Amino acid sequence: MGNTTRLDDQLCFALYSAARAATGAYRSALGELGLTYPQYVALLALWEEDGVGVGELGQRLYLDSGTLSPLLKRLEALGLVERRRSADDERRVRIHLTAEGKAMRKPVTRVQREIAAKVGLTAEEVTTLRTLARRLSEVAEHPDEQAHNQGVS
Repeated sequence: MGNTTRLDDQLCFALYSAARAATGAYRSALGELGLTYPQYVALLALWEEDGVGVGELGQRLYLDSGTLSPLLKRLEALGLVERRRSADDERRVRIHLTAEGKAMRKPVTRVQREIAAKVGLTAEEVTTLRTLARRLSEVAEHPDEQAHNQGVS
């Protein structure tokens, strides 16, 4: 096993560097559409489930309300989403895509294809990387649960 104090041997640093590189790759292309990376992922979630509650959206994106609220205000100012009080519970606010927000899907899909071409990973490599990243996220989010599921105390 290598020297575990070397920066280049750290898994956390490799993941950090990869995450910065990935979001950086999206930054300029999304900027041309007037979007930031966090706005982009919020739109991705809303294209999957439009009309979702603010709390559910925050959980889905791993964002607290202090971060999510300004992001949603900016998306609303761009005319991409609208916040509406729930008909069955006035205390709940749901986020709905506008026609402009739905129409943004086409140019974003083009950006996704451009980035995928630049990255140059095979479909199998992308699947493997995504699977490992999700597994690492799960373990990091719920370490006690993972140890219990694996019979480790």
